[in-house]
Amino acid sequence: MKIIYMDFVSLFSGIPKEAATFLIAMVPLGELRVSIPIALEVYKMDILSAYFYSVCGNIFPIVFLLLFLESVSKWLSEHSVFFNKFFTWLFERTKKKHETRFKILGAFALITFVAIPLPVTGAWTGSVAAFVFGVPFKKALPLILVGVMIAGVIVTLLSLGIFSFI
Repeated sequence: MKIIYMDFVSLFSGIPKEAATFLIAMVPLGELRVSIPIALEVYKMDILSAYFYSVCGNIFPIVFLLLFLESVSKWLSEHSVFFNKFFTWLFERTKKKHETRFKILGAFALITFVAIPLPVTGAWTGSVAAFVFGVPFKKALPLILVGVMIAGVIVTLLSLGIFSFI
């Protein structure tokens, strides 16, 4: 994991640590699971700043993803065989993996899904799930934001060593 951290650190070197933390949190694969530990360990930011910039950076692209995923994916699918196959695979996979949770919890499944800081969970995938299950923007954004905030607390506590998974 340290290698991944250093790749992000070198990628965003030369810019203020707050901006770097914000940008790292925007990256789909790492999100705040990577930005918070980097902010605390590498940039030596205080806890509240690391949390704040990471949550803001993580939620920023989600606004646009929720607003434009449908129209962009539709346009790309109509104009590219590759994107047609990609979006078909992505949307079918997301629906298959999370259909049971959405049947049980409804739209609140977004909170639990986003809040669990594991690989292939998080705000980006939560946005895809919101689209696939037809959760409207005005409902999806606050639910995803709550999930991101909870994930931020969990990752911060893990990064500080306050608790750990055995």
